[in-house]
Amino acid sequence: MLHRLEVKLLDRRLGRDFPLPSYATQGSAGLDLRAMLEAPLDLPPGASELLPTGMAVHIAEPGVAGLLLPRSGLGHRHGIVLGNLVGLIDSDYQGPLLVSCWNRGSATFRIDVGERIAQLILVPILRAELALVDDFQTSMRGGGGFGHSGRH
Repeated sequence: MLHRLEVKLLDRRLGRDFPLPSYATQGSAGLDLRAMLEAPLDLPPGASELLPTGMAVHIAEPGVAGLLLPRSGLGHRHGIVLGNLVGLIDSDYQGPLLVSCWNRGSATFRIDVGERIAQLILVPILRAELALVDDFQTSMRGGGGFGHSGRH
């Protein structure tokens, strides 16, 4: 199912010198986002930088949010992940789309201008209505917390 995503280009190179965000394959869940830098960036181990994507977005539907996720290959092979682990874009946000990029690896990583650095997915949102109760109904799990079901 397609959802309309309003996009405002902030960097003229996007769509001209570098492709607009797109899905890499028919089965891809995320739109690839590019690092629209002025020059290549060497990101040392442990460092993080806020990278422009060259665009602003407006989801415009209260029941939908955007999630920024790392690209799995960059994270696994090079330790390049998001500084906030997952970015959340509210439906009413209309500002620049920035990616907090963190090098958790052991070597400096060069981010080239226009490199695919993260991905954007749209997800449905359920909003909660708080219901105060004195007790919860009993479930099979009960009060079991982290690790309550064992390791294997």
